[in-house]
Amino acid sequence: MFCITLKVHHYPFPPPPPPSTRHRIDMQSLLRWSIENSTPLDSAPSAQPPARKDLDPGVIDMILGRPDAELMKEDMSVATDPSKPEDERVAALDHLEMLIEHIDNANDLAKLKLWEPLHALLTASTSTLDIKMQALWVIGTAVQNNPSAQDSYLTLNPLPTLISFLTPSPASTLQTRSKAIYTLSSLLKHNAPAVRALDNPNVDGWTHLRSALQDPEITVRRKTVFLLGALLLPSTPPAPSSSSLAEPIHDNSHAAYISNPDRASTSALTMSGLETHGVLQALAQALANPLPYGEDGDAIEPDVAFEETSVRLFHTYLVLCGGSLSEDNETLRTWVRAELAREGGEKQLADRWALDGPELKELLARLV
Repeated sequence: MFCITLKVHHYPFPPPPPPSTRHRIDMQSLLRWSIENSTPLDSAPSAQPPARKDLDPGVIDMILGRPDAELMKEDMSVATDPSKPEDERVAALDHLEMLIEHIDNANDLAKLKLWEPLHALLTASTSTLDIKMQALWVIGTAVQNNPSAQDSYLTLNPLPTLISFLTPSPASTLQTRSKAIYTLSSLLKHNAPAVRALDNPNVDGWTHLRSALQDPEITVRRKTVFLLGALLLPSTPPAPSSSSLAEPIHDNSHAAYISNPDRASTSALTMSGLETHGVLQALAQALANPLPYGEDGDAIEPDVAFEETSVRLFHTYLVLCGGSLSEDNETLRTWVRAELAREGGEKQLADRWALDGPELKELLARLV
């Protein structure tokens, strides 16, 4: 005779919590509906199914989920409702930003006519600074690397409003100015029509970007010079097609790049803006005579990130774009010679500016 002993293991984990009351009710409703609308096993094949009874919409939403378009309209309704608490309006914009990370949803902003109320939040008297900052974030995410959304948003002539956020004031905090740079960057990169619009008198974009290089907050200065460098960088021309027949252009988010390859090229426009509006001189001054920064404005040493990005911009301008400094602009030349002597050699200076040896030699040769 064999004797089998069963061992009961007691695990240190507590039993799972019971389902919530609402979950039990929803599942009970679903089970009841399934039973009521099922076909009996002994029914004739030709028997008509019983009439469908209404099901709680909440149960359907729980199973299938609500369409993103419906959620986007709901988020916008809450965000633009001045009677709602600020935290609810900000949370609605945060949820909307998550939804439009999907490029199809970003393109649906135009179809759902949500661009106008979204942009209006930036200037509405009922919008707090947090609401404006969150709206800037949504806009920047929607238009980033998305020419279709960029074109839709540009129809509202948004640049005067976006550029106005760069001016330090009680209505423009560090967070809003930084977020405005993010939004501008998303709208301007690979978008020649938007960069061209910076020259419009009612925008005066290059002047505001030049002023941002002297912003009290070093974070804003870093982001501004990084944006300028990205816009200046020459784009790689598309390879010629081997087919002699023109291929059809399908309607999608990036069709604008195919129908107009020059759209992505912002280098020449940026080069002209930097030269015409004194941005290069302002940047050279910012390198040679850096303004204090920090919480109390007591940091006077050069900022490493700002210096590296600025030097990289000058390398792009002088070497890759073939630009030249004006005869009366000796600030950069004098500063580079002084820093070379201070570091004690080209290798040390190249390491400091994150350049390789040939890049530094190219830069020095163009400064002669």
